[in-house]
Amino acid sequence: EVQLVESGGGLVQAGGSLRLSCAASGFTFDDCAIGWFRQAPGKEREGVSIISCSDGNTYYADSVAGRFIISSDKAKNTVYLHMNSLKPEDTAVYYCAAEESPFWGISWYLRNAHGMDTWGKGTLVTVSS
Repeated sequence: EVQLVESGGGLVQAGGSLRLSCAASGFTFDDCAIGWFRQAPGKEREGVSIISCSDGNTYYADSVAGRFIISSDKAKNTVYLHMNSLKPEDTAVYYCAAEESPFWGISWYLRNAHGMDTWGKGTLVTVSS
């Protein structure tokens, strides 16, 4: 069984930084896509960033490009989201999601969250102004 557990959320002031972690179990990072998605109150779920387990390629939403960095540690089966220069509009529940043996390119999964099969329970990030 594939399981994902997020951690690292919390309250931070605008301009600050947080690092989210997604610990995976039940599979290895040989052939997969791991993404971060978020949902703010009253808004639709949106893709934030995604990384390929096989070649390390990454994609970012325009809203976070240049501020957030996604990375992975294959040995630890963990994906991180380094969030810098946080803005109040970044406030949301952040979810980690995984797709084993992705059929499409990872950019497609970032735009189509429904394609991700396994989801964590989420971690809340609140950015105060």
